[in-house]
Amino acid sequence: MDTRTRVNQALKQAMKDKAAQRLCTLRLINAAIKDREIAARADGEETGIGDEEILAILGKMTKQRKESARAYEEGGRLDLAERELGEIAVIEEFLPQQLSDEEAAEAVKAVVAETGAESIRDMGKVMAALKAKYTGQMDFGKAGPMVKDQLCSKGDC
Repeated sequence: MDTRTRVNQALKQAMKDKAAQRLCTLRLINAAIKDREIAARADGEETGIGDEEILAILGKMTKQRKESARAYEEGGRLDLAERELGEIAVIEEFLPQQLSDEEAAEAVKAVVAETGAESIRDMGKVMAALKAKYTGQMDFGKAGPMVKDQLCSKGDC
């Protein structure tokens, strides 16, 4: 079952359960997906967006909410921070299991070997392959330095 179907089913269930906070978050997810589809149609894509793009949207939404929660905590607004954390929990239900740091390091090594990357100039190629394979499972902000370390360990930096 694709992610969009899972979100729609969860939305219907939240309506039946009268879970207001969950329903609100699921509607935000649906709105973000529809916004991206509209943008894709404007760019000439008639088929809509795939699961990978939906996972990227969900990852971005999670990251935004984590930043907001941190800002609210620093500002002493724990009620708003708690709300953001609740939204994160709902969004993460639709994301695949995140890779641990060790698993991410192994994935980086494997992709570097697969792509035949030998120098820092190949970093873009490695990152593109990682994004194709591990969208929604890996924090690419952390993966970038791992790739750089891996490529620099070959001595070409």
